[in-house]
Amino acid sequence: MSTRLARGGRLIDRATAHEFTFNGKRMAGFAGDTLASALLANDQMLVGRSFKYHRPRGIVASGAEEPNALVNLGQGARLEPNQRTTTTELFPGLAAASQNHWPSLEFDVGVVNNAVARFLPAGFYYKTFLQPRAAWKHLFEPVIRASAGLGRAPTEADPDRYEQAYAHCDLLVVGGGIAGLQAALTAAGTGARVIVLEQTAHWGGRAPVDDVLIDEKPADHWVAATVAALSAMPNVTLRLRCMAAGVYDHGYVLAEERVADHTPGDGRPKKRLWRIRAAKVITATGAIERPLPFAGNDIPGVMLASAVRDYIVNWAVSPGDRVVIVTNNDDAYRTAIAVHRAGLTVPAVLDARTEADGDLVQEVRSLGIAVHLNRGIAKVKGGRRVSGVAVCAQAGEGAVLDEIACDAVAMSGGWSPVVHLWSHCGGKLIWDEAQAAFRPDPQRPPITHDGQAMVAAVGSANGLLQADEVLADAIRAAGGSGPAPKVHAPAEAAMVPVWMMPQGASAELRAKMWLDYQNDVKVADVQLAAREGYESVEHTKRYTTLGMATDQGKLSNINGLAVLAGSLNAPIPQVGTTTFRPPYTPVTLGALAGEARGEIFQPLRRTPMHDWHQAHGVYWEPVGLWRRPYCYTRPGESHADAVKREVVNARSHLGLLDASTLGKIVVKGPDAGRFLDMMYTNVMSSLPVGRCRYGLMCNENGFLMDDGVVARISDDTWLCHTTSGGADRIHAHMEDWLQCEWWDWQVYTANLTEQYAQIAVVGPSARKLLEKLGGMDVSKEALPFMHWAEGTLAGIPARAFRISFSGELSYEIAVPAGQGLAFWEACIAAGKEFGLMPYGTEALHVLRAEKGFIMIGDETDGTVIPQDLNLGWAVSKKKADFIGKRGQERTFLASPDRWKLVGLETLDGSVLPDGAIAPAPGMNANGQRNTQGRVTSTYYSPTLKKGIAMGLVHRGPDRMGEVLEFPKIWGGVVKARIVDPVFYDKAGEKQDV
Repeated sequence: MSTRLARGGRLIDRATAHEFTFNGKRMAGFAGDTLASALLANDQMLVGRSFKYHRPRGIVASGAEEPNALVNLGQGARLEPNQRTTTTELFPGLAAASQNHWPSLEFDVGVVNNAVARFLPAGFYYKTFLQPRAAWKHLFEPVIRASAGLGRAPTEADPDRYEQAYAHCDLLVVGGGIAGLQAALTAAGTGARVIVLEQTAHWGGRAPVDDVLIDEKPADHWVAATVAALSAMPNVTLRLRCMAAGVYDHGYVLAEERVADHTPGDGRPKKRLWRIRAAKVITATGAIERPLPFAGNDIPGVMLASAVRDYIVNWAVSPGDRVVIVTNNDDAYRTAIAVHRAGLTVPAVLDARTEADGDLVQEVRSLGIAVHLNRGIAKVKGGRRVSGVAVCAQAGEGAVLDEIACDAVAMSGGWSPVVHLWSHCGGKLIWDEAQAAFRPDPQRPPITHDGQAMVAAVGSANGLLQADEVLADAIRAAGGSGPAPKVHAPAEAAMVPVWMMPQGASAELRAKMWLDYQNDVKVADVQLAAREGYESVEHTKRYTTLGMATDQGKLSNINGLAVLAGSLNAPIPQVGTTTFRPPYTPVTLGALAGEARGEIFQPLRRTPMHDWHQAHGVYWEPVGLWRRPYCYTRPGESHADAVKREVVNARSHLGLLDASTLGKIVVKGPDAGRFLDMMYTNVMSSLPVGRCRYGLMCNENGFLMDDGVVARISDDTWLCHTTSGGADRIHAHMEDWLQCEWWDWQVYTANLTEQYAQIAVVGPSARKLLEKLGGMDVSKEALPFMHWAEGTLAGIPARAFRISFSGELSYEIAVPAGQGLAFWEACIAAGKEFGLMPYGTEALHVLRAEKGFIMIGDETDGTVIPQDLNLGWAVSKKKADFIGKRGQERTFLASPDRWKLVGLETLDGSVLPDGAIAPAPGMNANGQRNTQGRVTSTYYSPTLKKGIAMGLVHRGPDRMGEVLEFPKIWGGVVKARIVDPVFYDKAGEKQDV
């Protein structure tokens, strides 16, 4: 049985006990325990069930590579599924529950899948759920969806908080083992700014566990002295519990720090997401021990040899009283020594090699432990825990030579360097025959844009497994040249790759050799994939789900690749590897979101006049993240009546609109004009200073994505106005082209939307109001249509744009945001004598529709080009190129046989339903009616006292006067005549008075 040892445990504090529960059962551990070590100390070997076959699963590792021991951690609002027990620090009151079983962990009905495993091989999903087709929707899919997943998703809001932070350094060292600490110490001595990240709660890595002597002292002493020296340096930052999740271009690293995971509810942020920019990154991430594929290698009690050693040395936990060691290398003999020192029994070491005489092997023999060469495990005996092993010759087919009673098996198939971070941004790998593993290729590192190596791998992450080589490699990588600390390390013999045990195993045995423990992928599954033609490793991965579990193949991938290579009779390097993608281990979504939750998930954006609107009967309309006044209602007045009143007043007297939400993007630089000529369909570089020009912006396919007025501010500066919901999107669009395509152009852009309040003064008395406010000449002669000028109005610095979106005399006044409310209130006070009324967005839309002005998002839907909207005049015929030009030249876009913008006037004066479709004669291939048009904007016009609409109609401009029928939802039709889309003041006389 597994139990707590009476002595030892370098990481635990026996004076501080912690109570916790597992599946409701009360248990106890010590401060410094992980949940995994505490479970083993309480003899809890069975911790979960596998995904596909619901086989019993126990703890197999001691770190982030653990694929089995995942639990629902916490309760209620703090419930977190799929948390690794091996990386979860024990704390008082911890509550954990096992996953993927019903009704209980010990008695799971899902294990019936294991009994029919021969009928559920790899890829059976693709072969089984084909017929009958109707069963997919009503039977197969519901069952599969109900079976998917492991943990239980929380249903309550997370009460913890998360934060994000930024850091910069000359050197980022990922890994706090002896390699990482030595690299940091070397670099810090040169004055470089160094940050060291270690994902566990302790420094030193494996060296203290593996009896490494550095400068004649135990590694613990060297680690403590080095950490103390680094802590005293002002240019060094050390962070424990901080996992580097991914390395990206230009030295950008994302890391997750577990700040208060182990102290929930103490007020600190639970996790902190670090965004780090480093001139150079050193990955000292170590190596992961590989399991051995033999029948029954998934039974609880079968563990990695290094993990068994960790639990004994670090936490004083014995995974079993009788531990059989099975290996193909010398390192596993360290586990035999550790087990023996703990007072436990090692019945035998089964070594697959034919020769083994290294220092560690000799020491094990001197302890009286039997070492059997050319031996392997034919089968592990037991169900919910190990009860024994059947021994066979490794060179045979699995004939049982002996049986050994035991309650734990420590296996070691060699070590694989952790190359994930190296590979994230382009580092290539080479196959190391001696170690039978992929390691970083120093000739093909991740490089910066100027060709410099951006990432270096050191120590075990670089394929060096001996402590003396590790330290020397770290010094070299950090730019040092001095001698490395003296290391005493026993001589080790070469390992021999073992990808299957025994090497000639029968099909029956191969069907019980597990590669991916969580997803139940067996050796037989990979071999089946190869036989069925899945020769690409990426295809095999998806066909079998090998490496697609939450551990992302940390234990399974190399063995799986080797089995695939053997099945294809190809060398392993030729088969290659799957793609390493960030994050290295899962990152909490809360950390990625940070403070962006609740009210600030999408912060409500308010104009400077928001509170004034709120106090004056406003009815709000959401526009993107903004809240804009839809209308201002008076007592007893409906919204529709308020809109009519506001439209009539703007046409006959004076209206005031809060237009602050319109996007305002400044574009500046020597190449700004050239850039805007590419952004817009018409020419902006020729726009004189002090003038404005309406412009259209299209995407690469030629479809209209935004419109607005562009004003030239100076020789090298333009101000681009966008739709309210488009400012951020258009700014990102500009930056995307600048940074990715035209990175050498000298152009600077900035989104100034919230820096200015913008107020539209609209109506026949607009000029009178501004003249009354005083400060600048706004006459027709001084400020003609489509011009702008700077000055002061009502004593406030202002920029006046002489533009109109209503068809009336209109000015848009931009003032600093901090003075927006003051200017608004000045207009309200001065405008009383002119009949001033504020109006909202709906009145704005009606005013625009009466003039036939389009609205982005109404007349556009991502498939409309400017020519469809009769805006061909705004598309330059002279420019050599602009974004979307070639798209618009495609045959189906250049064809005259398209739906185009027209006005629609109902015969009875009623208002057409928004989005109504006009059917056309005939049926399409699916037996549905053809259509010939649709309504895009529809309103009641108080000016014209009837319903008006705009729509896209097949060859619409060629069909003026034709009547279309629009069916109503509840029966009947509305008849509408195709007319000019400009319903009011077509000559534009009222806007240019």
